[in-house]
Amino acid sequence: MQRAASLVSVLVLQWSWILQVHPETLVVPQENFDLDQFMGRWYEVAAVSNCPLYMRNKRGDPAIVSLELKHAASQSNFTVTAASVSSGSCKQKSTRYNLTDTSGKFFHHVARLGADVDTYVVHTDYSDSAMMVLLSTETSSGNKTTIVKLYSRNRDVKAAVPVDFRALVRQHGISDDIIIMNEDRGECVPGGDETQHTPQAQV
Repeated sequence: MQRAASLVSVLVLQWSWILQVHPETLVVPQENFDLDQFMGRWYEVAAVSNCPLYMRNKRGDPAIVSLELKHAASQSNFTVTAASVSSGSCKQKSTRYNLTDTSGKFFHHVARLGADVDTYVVHTDYSDSAMMVLLSTETSSGNKTTIVKLYSRNRDVKAAVPVDFRALVRQHGISDDIIIMNEDRGECVPGGDETQHTPQAQV
């Protein structure tokens, strides 16, 4: 009996050590997050993930994504219309994000992948940039995926922003060497009756 108790104690200590060495990163949304200020036009200018399939698809088509966020005060959700230039044409899709009891945290389900996704706004100044963390869980297998994205109100990013973004990526156990900076392929306007592709000179 005493031997069994000793074995249990050793196992508990081992698991405690493992959890301390490999703690699960806690995602904390921006303090005093203001949803109304966050609405409007954003551009996804960088992204990275610990999912090989996501990274392969992103590397194959690394275009800046235009995002139009709209929320009606009476609704418990908001719509994100995403548009990007791919193969010379403008492609767009809309996704409905549900608000949660935690300010700065949103939820949506991706039926195509059978995944529940929690999206966190971990930092934003509302007028310039935002750093996002998406935690996806496949409902069938329980497999978890982390995606970290950088939003900008403009197509250009200030030099200081990527440094903070790289630090956030490393915080979630992902190498900042594999961050994908999206390419500017011209303006693709979401939400309108017609999409516009306005090519811009590449520097």
